[in-house]
Amino acid sequence: MKRFLSIPYIVWMAIFVVAPIILVVVYALTSGSGSFTFENFAHMENFLSVFIRSMIMALIATAICILIGYPLAYALACEGPRLQKIFIMLIMLPMWMNFLLRTYAWMSILENTGLINSLLSALGLPTVNMINTQGAVVLGMVYNYLPFMVLPIYSVMVRIEPSVVEAAQDLGANSFKVFLRIIFPLSLPGVLSGITMVFVPSVSTFIISRLLGGGKSLLLGDLIEMQFLGSAYNPHLGSAISLIMMVIIIACMMVMNRFGEGEERAVML
Repeated sequence: MKRFLSIPYIVWMAIFVVAPIILVVVYALTSGSGSFTFENFAHMENFLSVFIRSMIMALIATAICILIGYPLAYALACEGPRLQKIFIMLIMLPMWMNFLLRTYAWMSILENTGLINSLLSALGLPTVNMINTQGAVVLGMVYNYLPFMVLPIYSVMVRIEPSVVEAAQDLGANSFKVFLRIIFPLSLPGVLSGITMVFVPSVSTFIISRLLGGGKSLLLGDLIEMQFLGSAYNPHLGSAISLIMMVIIIACMMVMNRFGEGEERAVML
């Protein structure tokens, strides 16, 4: 009887996950006439710069999220339950607003007549061109995806038994050694989960790069969107690019999962 309860989920996954992936593979391996071909993949070298740019910007955004999110999650896990609930609500509060509206808000802040430049002008300082730059795109990624780094790390840290930390302190470990030998290794699963949840949407985003980058920093998401909805309509090429991007992302996730398994075994030993 319990197996039948999973049927709705299986049907949902088959229709909205498996079927679209199959369609992407079919389109990537066929031409406009429907014949089998690898020609769509032969054009990938023309977009190598877009792949490299997308990966670099996604890695930079992910690294910044780690540098900001890890100390924030650690400080949050050390607070009392009441403060934890308040800060978790504050972290999640921007996520309750529409993604597009949040990005439009940053456009108003970063544009040449926006809040920051208006403040600089009022102080008699020179204005700075921030909008339509790669830095603005990375800033948009960090702002939108930072909660996805903080929450997994926090959820792992808050489950670390205080008795483990107390035992290390009783054995003479100072605060730095406790963090380096206990807290950090045990929090690595949350870090790896956060990296995945930030890197994957960052490397495939197109709204952030379009609004904050002004179309000057073409990313993989923009390139794929152009093939399906833009003037350069070619769903077969767009599917080939999407398939390669999925393979790269899956390979990165497999490497991180293997690294995480190795760290877990080391901690257990």
